Amino acid sequence: MMQEQEVIGLASDHAGFALKQFVREYLTSHGIAYKDYGTDSEESCDYPDYAHALARGMEQGEVKQGIAICGSGEGISMTLNKHQSIRAALVWCPEIAKMTRMHNDANVLVMPGRYIDTKTAAEIMDNFLKTPFEGGRHVRRIEKIPVTA
Repeated sequence: MMQEQEVIGLASDHAGFALKQFVREYLTSHGIAYKDYGTDSEESCDYPDYAHALARGMEQGEVKQGIAICGSGEGISMTLNKHQSIRAALVWCPEIAKMTRMHNDANVLVMPGRYIDTKTAAEIMDNFLKTPFEGGRHVRRIEKIPVTA
């Protein structure tokens, strides 16, 4: 698992709220601190509001990694990845969580709240949080991700 002093940022829209509540319980039970950037209910809302808040929190050093959830995972992922320092990975199975950490150094785990159950989410988080970046040849590739003028 990650070091205890690190804090994970959380974000979701209304469709991801229920799974985010499970994520909060999971993190608490594993002794992992978190900062929740919203939303706070299942009332209809716009995922970009919370994705941008999480990304800004990461950019400002409030949190090092994040977990974000919307209905399909796509919209919140697209929004997060507009930020140059964010590498948000949409993950729906544990194996992808492991690979995206090893090869892509993903710093935000995105899950599709309407399409996975809590058992799968726990397995995904286990892999994402335990797997280190492999480095090596992957560093060169990651350095090419940000758009430069």
